[in-house]
Parts: sequence; structure tokens; C-alpha cells
Amino acid sequence: MTGIELRGIDKTYGSAKVIEGLDLHLDEGLLTVFVGPSGCGKSTLLRMIAGLESISRGEVRIGGRRVNEASPTERGVAMVFQNYALYPHLTVRDNIGFPLRMAGMKREEIAAKVARTAARLRIEALLARKPAALSGGQRQRVAIGRAIVRDPNVFLFDEPLSNLDAELRVQMRLEIASLHKTLDATMIYVTHDQVEAMTLADRIVVMRAGRVEQTGTPMDLYDDPDNMFVAGFIGSPRMNLLHGRVDARVEGGVRVVLRDLETPPVAVRIDARLEPGKPVVLGLRPEAFSPAGDVSVRVVADAVENLGGSAFAYVRLGEGDGEPLTLDLGSDRTIRAGSPVVTAFASDKALLFDPETERRIR
Repeated sequence: MTGIELRGIDKTYGSAKVIEGLDLHLDEGLLTVFVGPSGCGKSTLLRMIAGLESISRGEVRIGGRRVNEASPTERGVAMVFQNYALYPHLTVRDNIGFPLRMAGMKREEIAAKVARTAARLRIEALLARKPAALSGGQRQRVAIGRAIVRDPNVFLFDEPLSNLDAELRVQMRLEIASLHKTLDATMIYVTHDQVEAMTLADRIVVMRAGRVEQTGTPMDLYDDPDNMFVAGFIGSPRMNLLHGRVDARVEGGVRVVLRDLETPPVAVRIDARLEPGKPVVLGLRPEAFSPAGDVSVRVVADAVENLGGSAFAYVRLGEGDGEPLTLDLGSDRTIRAGSPVVTAFASDKALLFDPETERRIR
């Protein structure tokens, strides 16, 4: 297994800076997911680790060895792309064995390694087919097989499931997670889908505009976000972010009055000393709402999403331009669009943020 260290990484295209001053240590043996909106630099960072993009400044170390000038093969990495990158004129057998043939391995050794890899991925019956005769999920398995067969130090996945339908995406997520456990290898996985990140990752790296916003386990980021961006990006549905102001200091924290949601003042526990009148943003996960909460809420549902075992109500606050509010209704199927919702939320689940810096107030 091999760890990866990024030191002071910059990437520029002309005068445009895509990544600036990025430092990151990725532990060996973990499946780390880079997640963020389109254009945040996550795929560019992955390609710099792979050696497919040059580094403008900084250092990449794989297994303790500086690899800035090393080729992808010399780095001991294998990459799985979004578009599969299979050779259409070659069979599955030859596609998987292609990198071994390029490395000069003997035919018998190639055949044995391809057979083992196909068995691991359960694609033995496909070895004689060409890519055109495969489904999307089968093509992705072949692309993964071509990476596995090389026994690389690091596996890199660049949005590998984007071209699959919803059912196949779920199936392939489970297979990649299982594969990681079987191989016990260092993996980096890039996606813009935070559900993929939450379900796959040992560790998540949240990126925005070429910077790392926060790293941690999926539940660390969900329960303890450092800023409003991470709070809103991680979680589906997203965290509710409600504007308000400090009404008074109380023992162990502050009391907050919300701007667009009619509730009693909300007591929030923090260590920071905030002055009355200071604007704040209060964060609440949709599941913080239940009749058992200590802060009562009465709203009218604009829309209701029933998912069978769970349901969510969506409310537009203020004069049509206020913050949206999402409430987890649990298994309640009685509420319809236009219906009143009488509930409450638990004040001990509330987080506070500074609306100017977007940083968490702790």
C-alpha cells in the first residue's frame, strides 16, 4: 500500500489559476473521494497525481518518492476514466491484457493474470466479446479490470459512473467498495455526486474553486462542517441555512431570533462570545425536525416528496425570496402540498455560521 502527499500544489493555465497552494496527505490503504461542484479542480488534481497533467508549482510524493517528473507508468498508478477508454477493435480479453503486453510480459503470464482479473470481476463469460457488444456496466468492469491487472500501487477513478443509469450506479458503487476491501489498496475517487462520496469514502476531501474546504470521514463532515459550503454540499437533502441575529447571550451560548421562520428564540450552545444584534446563519439538517423537538414550528408545505419509506416537505420562507426550508416528515404520508405542517426542531442539533466569512461559529 502507498500513501500520497501533495505539497504546495499550484496549477495555472496562462493567467488562470485552477489550483493554488494545495497541501494534502492521503493515507495509504484508504478510499479517498475528491468531491465538489463542476470546475472546482478535482479532476485536474487527480490528473496531476497520475502524471497526465504537469504541475505548475509544488511536489507530488507517492510512497515517499517525489514523482513530479515521472511518467504515469513509473508512478505505479492506474486510472479508470469516465468514458471507459476501451479499444473498440480488441476483445475484452485483449483490452484487459493490453497494458501487460505493452510491458513485455510473456503470453502465458498475461493469460493467467487476465483470467484471475476476469474471475474477480465476474466477467469471464465476456472475454471473447468486443466493447460494442457490452452494456455500460460491463464496459466499466472491463475498464476496472484493465487497471487491476497491472497490480498498481494506487487506483485513480475519474467520475467512473457518470455514464451509467441510476440502478447501475448503485450496483457499481457497491462493487467498487467491495473491490477496495478485497484489494486493500490506496484509491482516489473523483465525483461531483455527494451521495457517491458519502457511500464510498473512508475519507472525503471537499473542494471548491481549487481549494480544499474540509477533509474528514463522511460522518465527520455531515455532523461537524467547518463552513456553510460544506454544510450545504454534504447531505441529501442539503442542510437548511436560516438567517437570523443574536438576541442575547445566555449561559453556555446565545439566543438567536430567525428572520423568516416564526419560532420562539433558539438557544444555541457555543463557546464564542457574540454580541446581541450580530447577524448569524443557523444550520439545521432536515431530520432535526420532529414533534419531539423543543422549538415549535408551523409552516405550510409548498411541495411534498413521498419516497415510500420517507417523505420530505419543502417550504419557501419569507416573501417568496427567503431561504428554502426542507423538513424530514419521516414516514408520514398524510401531508400534501398546501397542507399546514405543525412540528418542532431540536435546538441542540442547530449549528451557527458567520454570514460574512461563512465559517462555523463554535
